[in-house]
Amino acid sequence: MITNITKTLFNNIEVEGAEKYVKSSVLKVYDKEGIVIYDFVIKNHEKICLKPITLKWKIPAHNIKGVWKPTTDFAKRIEADWELEQMESRVSIDAPVISLFGHDDTNKLTFACSNAIEKLELNAEIREEDDCFYCFVTFFTEPQSKIKDFKAQIRLDYRNIHFSETLKDVSKWWESFENLKPTAVPDIALVPLYSTWYNFHQNLNENVLIEECKTAYSLGYKAIIVDDGWQTKDGNRGYDYTGDWEPERLNKTKAFVEDIHATGLKIGFWYSVPFCGKKSKAYKRFKDKFLTENHRWAPVFDPRYPEVREYLINIYKNALVDWDLDGFKLDFIDDFRLYVDTPPVNDAMDFISINAAVDKLLTDVITTLKNINSEVFIEFRQKYVGPAMRKYGNMFRAFDCPGDANMNRVRIADIRMLAGNTAVHSDMITWHNDEKLEVAALQMVNTLFGVPQISVVLKDIPKEHLKMVKFYTEYWNTNKELITKGHFTPYRPLANYPIQKVRNNKKLLVGLHDDHVVQLDEAIENINVLNAKLSESVILKINTDLGNYDCSIFNCKGELINQKYIMFNRGIIEINIPACGLAQLTKK
Repeated sequence: MITNITKTLFNNIEVEGAEKYVKSSVLKVYDKEGIVIYDFVIKNHEKICLKPITLKWKIPAHNIKGVWKPTTDFAKRIEADWELEQMESRVSIDAPVISLFGHDDTNKLTFACSNAIEKLELNAEIREEDDCFYCFVTFFTEPQSKIKDFKAQIRLDYRNIHFSETLKDVSKWWESFENLKPTAVPDIALVPLYSTWYNFHQNLNENVLIEECKTAYSLGYKAIIVDDGWQTKDGNRGYDYTGDWEPERLNKTKAFVEDIHATGLKIGFWYSVPFCGKKSKAYKRFKDKFLTENHRWAPVFDPRYPEVREYLINIYKNALVDWDLDGFKLDFIDDFRLYVDTPPVNDAMDFISINAAVDKLLTDVITTLKNINSEVFIEFRQKYVGPAMRKYGNMFRAFDCPGDANMNRVRIADIRMLAGNTAVHSDMITWHNDEKLEVAALQMVNTLFGVPQISVVLKDIPKEHLKMVKFYTEYWNTNKELITKGHFTPYRPLANYPIQKVRNNKKLLVGLHDDHVVQLDEAIENINVLNAKLSESVILKINTDLGNYDCSIFNCKGELINQKYIMFNRGIIEINIPACGLAQLTKK
């Protein structure tokens, strides 16, 4: 029986929970220009199962406006130590990083952990008794293999720079670890997509989809993801028949894929990876090899069994080979987790840790598929978009937010700050056919700092909606290099990023999503201002004389409505841009 929990202080970091005979230490290995890195090391005489161990430290609550976490969406406010649950990070959910930012968007403390596969609990909580933030990371909260030695790093960033820059640097730091090396990103992962989910759900028809793809291609879309419904005729929005993946609805699958390719589009299929419906043949085959049978959707495969992993890998391998697919949307990865009724480890399993088994499964999936087609695309969605997931997927998508333009914008920005060169996609864009043009355009312009995905029935939307879609899809394709590889900065996280900028050496794109003042600081050759709101007034604050610019103003259908000459002298300038329209400024 392990007893005698201890508390030990190393370099202002307290280690709590290590038993008296567990030799642990926290050693500072880097301290330069506001970045401090610690090695957390455990050395034992023999292999044991470790109980939870927590690293704790505190900082004064000086000029801290909010707390950024990878998937908190609109909830970035400060919370007290008595009111919130702990943030959870593991291979298939979230990422082990938290950033405390100031009233001017500056970083006050961004801390991260290198252990991105096994489950961690972490947080930054204000304590009212002393107005300090108490920060912590807790290890070994779920069953893992017995270990003798363990090492992880904790990175603390105190630099007085924009908080988004510290998050990008954390992403680069994760990339330096051998077990977190991202997979390469093919060009097909960086193209606008047409999705079948919000517009058709499970009611898929081959002929309708082929015609939709022809239209989508003419608008600038380069791929389609065929979502749930291709594999079954069941239309109950459930997952009773998942697990076999033998197509019933689109049963001439090879011919269908060939027809889609003939339209000019690449194609990927959706799979709910963990689910094995009770009406499937696989359910009978894998009985008693589930993490739970009490999930709200369907029983969940247990990846700790090698035969389960082999079965899943072969499903995707065979689909790629037999049907000539270009990619996969692998869904519900976060449901691979520990449940209250998860069976204990037995001799037929080759993993104790569920997270380690998921790592093995997905590593083997991407390796197998890329050995067949090095350009295959793999899409994951929030919340499984952490650093470990970059090993297995090359596209990250904002979590489902149908019709919610603001949420789509926020989620794209949150993913992008940690995603490095991994493609960041919007959730599928959708709106009511009778929506006013400019309001429909809000859905589009709020996603342009990611890769757009669209999910409306193109043959049914009004012609002016089609013009809007074509204009902004072509604009995105023209500016793809800038948008996907430029220097991206989202401003004012507690206000849901009302201003976004992306720039390179030749061009700056500003997205204005609310009535805020946009600051311009340097005379870059081309400046585009996207008025991603319904009011027309755009206020620019010029902080130094920038010179003279030709200004072309377009409405959301891409129609040129005004051209003029503007002197950008130091001071305030107002430009009227139509709702969801665009101003293109070229330096003379």
